Amino acid sequence: MNGITLPALFQRRVRLTPRREAYRQFDEAAKRWVGYSWEATAQRVLRWRAAFHQEALAPGARIAILVPNSLEHVCIDQAALASGFVPVPLHVVDNPDSLAFVIADCGASVLVVDSAAHWWALVPFQDRFPELRRVVFLTGTADVAPSGLAVPMEYWLTHVPKGTEVSNLALDPQSLAAIIYTSGTTGRPKGVMLSHHNIVSNVNSLLKSMSVSYGDVLLSFLPLSHTFERTVGYYLAIASGATVVFARSISLLADDLQQVHPSILVSVPRIYERAYVAIEATLEGHRLSRRLFDRTVQIGWQRFEYGQGRAPAPARRDRVLWPLLDLLVARRVRARFGGRLKAAVTGGAPMSFEVAKPLLALGIPLLQGYGMTESSPVIACNSLLDNDPSTVGRPLPDVEVRLGDNDELLARNDNIMLGYWHRPEETARAKEPTGWLHTGDQAQIVDGRIRIKGRLKDIIVTSTGEKISPSDLEAAIATDNAFEQVMIVGESRPYMTALLVLNNQRWRLESRTLGVEAQSAEALRSETATEWALRRVRDALRGFPTYAIPRRVCLLSDPWTVASGLLTPTLKPKRAAIEARYAGPIAELYRNH
Repeated sequence: MNGITLPALFQRRVRLTPRREAYRQFDEAAKRWVGYSWEATAQRVLRWRAAFHQEALAPGARIAILVPNSLEHVCIDQAALASGFVPVPLHVVDNPDSLAFVIADCGASVLVVDSAAHWWALVPFQDRFPELRRVVFLTGTADVAPSGLAVPMEYWLTHVPKGTEVSNLALDPQSLAAIIYTSGTTGRPKGVMLSHHNIVSNVNSLLKSMSVSYGDVLLSFLPLSHTFERTVGYYLAIASGATVVFARSISLLADDLQQVHPSILVSVPRIYERAYVAIEATLEGHRLSRRLFDRTVQIGWQRFEYGQGRAPAPARRDRVLWPLLDLLVARRVRARFGGRLKAAVTGGAPMSFEVAKPLLALGIPLLQGYGMTESSPVIACNSLLDNDPSTVGRPLPDVEVRLGDNDELLARNDNIMLGYWHRPEETARAKEPTGWLHTGDQAQIVDGRIRIKGRLKDIIVTSTGEKISPSDLEAAIATDNAFEQVMIVGESRPYMTALLVLNNQRWRLESRTLGVEAQSAEALRSETATEWALRRVRDALRGFPTYAIPRRVCLLSDPWTVASGLLTPTLKPKRAAIEARYAGPIAELYRNH
């Protein structure tokens, strides 16, 4: 498939397997899952192409897509690509100001939104969008949005002049296929320019390292504005012929897993961490269940390590015991994920080994990978038969890696971005003329496997000279279901501290035991509560050096959200914004020191 474009990839799939199920989504009106073949999907794409054609847009026009994961999102994306336009997927959960920045920065000609109400939230920023010629909303009524510019989808798709024909364009594989905006953890997001060749080359590399085929079912719930989902959960499925099922929502994810029974799951670590925390919660206060679980993990881990060629076979008594433990414990955990996973791919953030180990031991085929938007995105990944969960695996076939200054990981291959949209100076800093991409991550390469040590910019250096990666500490603490969100503080300070957002349901239970009022702000600052939290933090960080363990903590009840400006749309903490918001409490953590 080298040298072809994304529309050609889609058209090839339609020709090869026209009647196979391509997509499935839940019909709220009918209260059932509805499947769509590749052929039926192609017909819907043609409707969107005809509607785009009537707008008479210039080649390369940007099409901003503010639509959740769905068949319509796929059709909009494919229609824009086949028409020679450039999709710009937007984060549906982002706040209006951030969305307005991206729409203005990319110079969108058309904006497709999921609802008229969503567009209405953007109307106050409309003067920033002089190039915007059309807004199409999928649901809602015309009188909600300004007349003229904004129209309902059904009207726009059906009022196409008779005789309108669309033809396949001869697109250059090196031409722009998407502008994907970074999450903006340290400032305004940057538009990453990816070509057709960038993305298809990454898909080709993934096909060489993953077994994906017609019979596979992928459950799609990471937003399609996230490059990880876009390449691995969308374009890879087109190349392989797998079926993509669009989850109803994150809140219904557990139910969807039971109904869909996916064979491949693409997720960020937080989903697996929450599942593990829920499992741990069921064991509290049940000694027999705890012993059975621990014994199952112990034997299961040895079985896993033996399968990887890193340990001897389990003892005979353990081999005899395993079928019973598998039936009573491990199979029930696998059932939480649908019961037939053959690959559970995780990326986008570090995966805690304390979570990965028990899940692998119980038969969840976790494959940690690594990449970034600028690399389309996958650089490295573990495989089923070569899986070391303490690393992000080996580089994908055809991807070169090396270490630069300060052990920074550099990568080079055809999947590396063209550059940043309208930011030549930042492009020059990130991508060398020889093609090497500066990832900004410190790494080790041992026996061909990559171990990420942390972000160069995120490494905390205390006033005593100690260097700590906060993400490792945060991931370990987050395995405790008492804490919903965690951020480590300590840059240029004498010791480490932590901001801890409590799991309010768990806190209500714990507060009774501690004898404090759950809803009281004073209780969160009390010595009783903070000592309770510190004990849990120390337990979670056993094995970390003493200087890395927070000495003081600040307990918070209000979660950080995208709307509050404290999380990116990909749910990463905006460290500078959080430190600014809680400057007073942080100063108190260092008072008298």
